[in-house]
Amino acid sequence: MTYQETLDYLYRQMPEYQRIGHLAYKPGLGNSLLLDELFGHPHRKFKTIHVGGTNGKGSISHLLAAVLRQSGYNVGLYTSPHLIDFRERIRVNGEMIDKQYVIDFVEKYRSEFEPVMPSFFELSMEMAFLYFTEQKVDVAVIEVGLGGRLDSTNIISPDLSIITNIGFDHMKYLGNTLPKIADEKAGIIKPHTPVVIGEIEQDDVQKVFVDKAKSVEAKIIFAEKAMPDYSAQPNNGKWLIQSNIYRNLTNELGGFAQEKNSKTVLVAIEELRTLGYNIPTEAVYKGFENVTRLTGLMGRWQVLQEKPKVICDTGHNAHGIRYVARQLETEKYHQLRIVIGMSNDKDVDAVLSLLPKHATCYFTRASVDRALDEKILATKASGFGLKGDAFHTVADAVAAAKNDSADNDLIFIGGSNFVVADALPLFFPSIE
Repeated sequence: MTYQETLDYLYRQMPEYQRIGHLAYKPGLGNSLLLDELFGHPHRKFKTIHVGGTNGKGSISHLLAAVLRQSGYNVGLYTSPHLIDFRERIRVNGEMIDKQYVIDFVEKYRSEFEPVMPSFFELSMEMAFLYFTEQKVDVAVIEVGLGGRLDSTNIISPDLSIITNIGFDHMKYLGNTLPKIADEKAGIIKPHTPVVIGEIEQDDVQKVFVDKAKSVEAKIIFAEKAMPDYSAQPNNGKWLIQSNIYRNLTNELGGFAQEKNSKTVLVAIEELRTLGYNIPTEAVYKGFENVTRLTGLMGRWQVLQEKPKVICDTGHNAHGIRYVARQLETEKYHQLRIVIGMSNDKDVDAVLSLLPKHATCYFTRASVDRALDEKILATKASGFGLKGDAFHTVADAVAAAKNDSADNDLIFIGGSNFVVADALPLFFPSIE
């Protein structure tokens, strides 16, 4: 099989949750444990760090991977979803898994894993673990897919767990209150294993984590309390961070959400040091300053072009869009244009209520089955005072926004990972 034929097989046999939604969702660890036994428990052969939460998992995972790489470790990174190429999910020292490895993995093990009937996520995770073992990684940063307690990745025994924050997302599976969602996310807290909690806004959510950690005798560190001298200021599209340990530390990732993400990573690094990780201060500076080059991260308040300025961001729920809306308020422009599409299982009303009413909107749909019909999105948006036209593809919406724009206008593209995924090749054809 070719690489594309291999991917087609994986999507056909084991549909991807991100593309089709609940029909591909398989809660529970049964399949993951069967696969793990089939492949000889590869994740036990390297150290792991487990990153869960509602938003910021990807940014925090990539920042940690960049710092660890600069510290001299051979670093695996497993994240989801991908934007352009499946191989973005599985990286070693920033380099994507080789296409031939993906082909060979499927051809070699197909007869063994097909009887298990794994999900796309379960199989890609096990592929990552096996690849990391063969690449002899020292440590792998593993991002939770959905939830925590029943997520496939929860078969690992990490050195450190991180929970970024708690917001409303995937309520069909995780619960319709923040404490219920927190309870599912807290499922990654392991016995006698420290956990760093990033952002806490509610006492009842904090209690969920405290009770869970106490029940398994896990050390719990709240990032907001652990580094009280921390401050961060926007600086030329980046963040300039100050603390007793780090003076003038630059985070290349400029989105407003990175203010909290940065603190969470720095607190996690201090805990990793207590666990015996050798992380020089210089490695922290270099990792933060060069995270996109070191890891290949895309889509986090990423400037795609100037004149007109075009920015994309993968924020896709109310918790994430709050930061986007706040950031848009700081931008200077003549006219704001928003290219937006959403998945049909998100709280669309909550997101639309946060978008600036003075913007001209270009409602669209990503090229995945989960995408909400652009006309339905436009109708819903009109109820929130948002005005604009509907476009059947992201390419059409982006073209229209660019055609309507003067050089001093601003175009924002977002609402869904998949809208960003469809937009990126329009600006960087070589990554298609």
